[in-house]
Amino acid sequence: VAHLLTDRNSTYEISQNATYSCVHSCFLLSWENFEQSPLKRTFKSKVLAHYPENVEWNPFDQDAVNMLCMPKGLSFRTQADSREPQFHSFLITREDGSRTYGFVHTFYEEVTSPQICSAMQTLYQMHQAENPSSATPSSSSSSSMDSLASSLDEADSPSSSSCRSAACGGYDASRDTLYVSKALCLITPMPFMHGCRRFLSQMHWAVTAASPPPLPLESYVHNILYEVPLPPPGRSLKFHGVYEPIVCQRPGPGELPLADFPLGQTFTLLGVENLVQLFNCTLLEMQILLYSQDYQRLMTVAEGITTLLFPFQWQHVYVPILPASLLHFLDAPVPYLMGLQSKEGTDRSKLELPQEANLCFVDIDNHCIELPEDFPQFPNKPEFIQELSEVLLHYDISPVGGAPPTSVSTSSTTTTPGELEDDGRNGNLGGEQLAVLELLQGNATLERLQALAKRTGVRVEALKGVGGEREGQGRRTAVEEEELRNAKLNVQLREVFASRFTTMFADYEAFVIQSAPDLESWLTNREQMHNFDKASFLSDQPEPYLPFLSHFIETQMFATFIDNKIMSQWEEKEPLLRVFDGRIDKARLYNVRAPSLRSSNYQRCTILKESAQAIEQRLMKIDHTAIHPHLLDMKIGQGKYEQGFFPKLQSDVLSVGPTNNNRWSNRTATAQRRKDRHRQQTEHLTLDNDLKEKYMQEARSLGKNLRQPKLSDLSPAVIAQTNWKFVEGLLKECRMKTKRMLVEKMGREAVELGHGEANITGLEENTLIASLCDLLERIWSHGLQVKQGKSALWSHLLHYQAREEKLEQQQAESPVSNGPERRKSESSIGMPSLRASVIQDMRHIQSMGEIKTDVGRARAWIRLSLEKKLLSQHLKQLLSRQALTKKLYKRYAFLRCEEEKEQFLFHLLSLNTVDYFCFTSVFTTIMIPYRAVIIPIKKLSNAMTTSNPWVCVSGELGDSGVRQITKNVLEMTFDCQNLGKLTTVQLGHDNSGLLAKWLVDCVMVRNEITGHTYKFPCGRWLGKGVDDGSLERVLIGELALPNADEDFGRGCRTPDMQHSPGQTRRVSITSMGGRGYKPTSAQIQEAIGEAVNSICKHFHKPEKERGSLTILLCGEVGLVGALEQFFHNGFKSARLFQKTVFVWDFVEKAVAYMESADQMGDMQETAEPLGLTCVSLCHYVSAINSSPRNIGKDGKFQLLVCLGARDRLLIQWLPLLLECPVIQQMYEESALLRDRTTVNALIAVLQTLHDFPITLEASLVKGIDL
Repeated sequence: VAHLLTDRNSTYEISQNATYSCVHSCFLLSWENFEQSPLKRTFKSKVLAHYPENVEWNPFDQDAVNMLCMPKGLSFRTQADSREPQFHSFLITREDGSRTYGFVHTFYEEVTSPQICSAMQTLYQMHQAENPSSATPSSSSSSSMDSLASSLDEADSPSSSSCRSAACGGYDASRDTLYVSKALCLITPMPFMHGCRRFLSQMHWAVTAASPPPLPLESYVHNILYEVPLPPPGRSLKFHGVYEPIVCQRPGPGELPLADFPLGQTFTLLGVENLVQLFNCTLLEMQILLYSQDYQRLMTVAEGITTLLFPFQWQHVYVPILPASLLHFLDAPVPYLMGLQSKEGTDRSKLELPQEANLCFVDIDNHCIELPEDFPQFPNKPEFIQELSEVLLHYDISPVGGAPPTSVSTSSTTTTPGELEDDGRNGNLGGEQLAVLELLQGNATLERLQALAKRTGVRVEALKGVGGEREGQGRRTAVEEEELRNAKLNVQLREVFASRFTTMFADYEAFVIQSAPDLESWLTNREQMHNFDKASFLSDQPEPYLPFLSHFIETQMFATFIDNKIMSQWEEKEPLLRVFDGRIDKARLYNVRAPSLRSSNYQRCTILKESAQAIEQRLMKIDHTAIHPHLLDMKIGQGKYEQGFFPKLQSDVLSVGPTNNNRWSNRTATAQRRKDRHRQQTEHLTLDNDLKEKYMQEARSLGKNLRQPKLSDLSPAVIAQTNWKFVEGLLKECRMKTKRMLVEKMGREAVELGHGEANITGLEENTLIASLCDLLERIWSHGLQVKQGKSALWSHLLHYQAREEKLEQQQAESPVSNGPERRKSESSIGMPSLRASVIQDMRHIQSMGEIKTDVGRARAWIRLSLEKKLLSQHLKQLLSRQALTKKLYKRYAFLRCEEEKEQFLFHLLSLNTVDYFCFTSVFTTIMIPYRAVIIPIKKLSNAMTTSNPWVCVSGELGDSGVRQITKNVLEMTFDCQNLGKLTTVQLGHDNSGLLAKWLVDCVMVRNEITGHTYKFPCGRWLGKGVDDGSLERVLIGELALPNADEDFGRGCRTPDMQHSPGQTRRVSITSMGGRGYKPTSAQIQEAIGEAVNSICKHFHKPEKERGSLTILLCGEVGLVGALEQFFHNGFKSARLFQKTVFVWDFVEKAVAYMESADQMGDMQETAEPLGLTCVSLCHYVSAINSSPRNIGKDGKFQLLVCLGARDRLLIQWLPLLLECPVIQQMYEESALLRDRTTVNALIAVLQTLHDFPITLEASLVKGIDL
């Protein structure tokens, strides 16, 4: 316990001048809400005294304490008002993340100073003169700050206001007694809330009681400051208040850390469902705003939620009670957890918050929460809620939540000795105590006691001398039972949460990358280092957990947890980590994890009973008792005071502890030892402490140094400096995020090119993009002048759109052509260019009926711009309208810091180096306009054809159906549901008219929203009696590079008539593009191996990450092309009478031979399986030949290979073809197909495809009935 404070009051113990000046300052303060009655206004408070003067390791922060003890200032009351004492807690977070807790007991004391009374009277008369109409004081308020600012004071009882109106006014010095608020506060480094609350209420009771307390107040204060030690870990301690003993306890080394705020109350206020959602938002580091009239509720929910994060810790701004003077802090563009006091009767809708795109708003008093859009759910949520509900029901608490506000009162009721009488149940025997507890659990009055009861189970000892019982063996009172029950509930609820993480992260250590030799080098290179193998970790997790885990492992709290793990090699383990690791080791010992590895089955918490027993044993059997309060060495006459007035205590006796008391010296010695050890460590590291701190600040990104705003100095300079920190932090976050997106994406593309291992999944990519959207929203909401809509970015875009459309209308008379130069180069291939336009992209998004909210539209627009590689360019365009930016943003906003803005756009520009499909792959049901252009090979009658061409475009999500093309126009646009990435185009014509032959170079198809253009190379004839007689071809697509449009026409020329599809397309190993060039048998075998390898790799990727199997089968370096080369090797394709012979001709002849041999009975002797194989081959070939499609001979061969691969028949058909006599007529002796060893090797390679379920795209197998 560091300080005891009595607080705040501009009272009468000061000289006359001071009194006036104080009233004067109040007077100034109350100008802004002048239409309020003076009794409704709040005035400036100050710290009257604090003891001891200073504690070396816990310096006293006067401003912060002043602001948090009375967050809305000093208030006055009269005898007509309710003057119930109130209790609340607060905490101060230091820059290093350490916390100090404060516990405050606020009460009302009579004002005895005539000057203050007359000043109040004067204020009141002025108020009457200003507002003659208002007989009753109005509670409305004008100033914007005040509308947010709190006022619990307005929660007056109805009777009091009627009293006042009856008296026609609030205050008359001759008639009314004036009271002013005063507060007692204890400041401690650990949250012993229950003990502090009991101690403070007893202190207050001592001054208001009819008879004075047994000892002067100084004795009790001195005792708690200097003579009550901290309970050792795992032990309980009893110390003495003014009237009753108080018990507190501390968890042991293997238990969950101390948390003394009643979790049961948090669940009662919110309900399990809401609480789990809030918990999820906290884990994903969203912005969380708690809202309640009651300070203690704000603290209870904030502390409850952060306690449940074990073993993780909230790393960002944490201000459970936000004083009214700091409301500008709500536009902090970082994750935060803040509490805001609501005014009675203020509607949530009137609350203007700077940003809501990523905000979780928790309205505690109305038991409801507003969630951000679109975030992953916590794993096994239904089972998790079920388990929590069972624990709550066991303690008679409804899991639904929304308890009546009356049951949770924070007024500090003081228990008088008389009230401590037992309710007649006897609990002397240990065994019976459990029965008593169960009886008590059904007791309705306990519902109301719930709020009072706190987790640590501080309990009321039976009073000495009552009924002559010995101390400590008395009957347990209802209050004590309630405390014990709450302590057990607290620990059991926390264990359920902790066990979820123990299950989820049981193997996390295996994925921690420990690469640095020592702490110094690790700190120095922290930013460049990967310290957790995220991809491997995710690949090891059950599928349903992935959406949540992929988000969670990107958070700051997870990064810090892993940092702590790595640093534990060189330093003492961080306490939470030590407990967590201990639990994992224990679980491993019992081998709980092995069978459930990678299983998403829910595992219930197994240690609920033991955890509750540990608490119960500590509270039943007290381990230590502190020294009793005793008389101090005070001058005669000191320590006397008037009843009802809390005195100014004697600071001289409270400034130092007893010299002979070794407990106190021990405590300081321990602190000293801790300091020395820390210093030695630092020296040992040869690293200056400031430098280390700087590294740590750098290493752990944003937020650490902004855990809590400075509560003291609120000058514009300080606010500006805070905003500057935010700007720097945002820029840094942008740099880190874009870098991470690039590294991950490039890593994956490198894999597809055959280097290294893949380490990103689509899920992970989606997570990174979602966090980029969140960052952009936070940047756009920083320093906003006026907020419109929930998305600041979309609101800015709408303003921009309105201005641009106005300008467009003005320029409508004199249209300006846009970029004629580019169009010229592209006119040659007939695909007009798409203009990059912010407005056009906005219109696309606005026309999407699926998106209902501004936040959703902004996210869709970001995804679309990212996919089009225009994000940086679009935002630059948006921000180039400086007049608009100035109108919308304050001077300190990120978007008005020129240099940072430039760097930010530059970081976003780097994302243009990789391809994203983050729009196409997410909005799968929208209608998209496509443009298809057929490019004929030139100089040949410009491919004038009399037949009617058609096209059918297929993609990963479906196909467009057959679309007829107007004769000789060769271009069309059509709308259809999003096809995803395009894979194939079926192109054909109906062979009508005289000029029914058609030589096509390629087909180009463009998605008119995203601008992605696909090229489908053909280079073949379509027509009867030319090439292979095909009237329809299936073309395989590839994404064309943007801005390389001019190259589309190059490299396409008339191919050799006899070549199979795809041979002019590539100059690769398997290419026979050059006349006379034939690949060697080694090259052919290598190409087959590579094609099979690619298919195997495809199936080893997670299902959602696989690309198009069609490309791997029929594409440029696909299996079909490679097998074609195999069949072409040594093929006698001499033209007999100008007729080209194709591989398909060989297959047909072989089948014809088999069928005739079968009829003649030659194959009767053959082994049964072989006969069946013959039948299957004949069946497949006849099915392909009888198909209504005119796909040509090469198309038929392609289809046979695809079907054979799908149905695992290829390796059975190859030996048949090898044995068939037809082979001798059609192949030379040296052909690969005639070499038994080579064919067997090929069969072995193809055998590996049998492990995979190959499915064929509909466009390939259309019309085949098998």
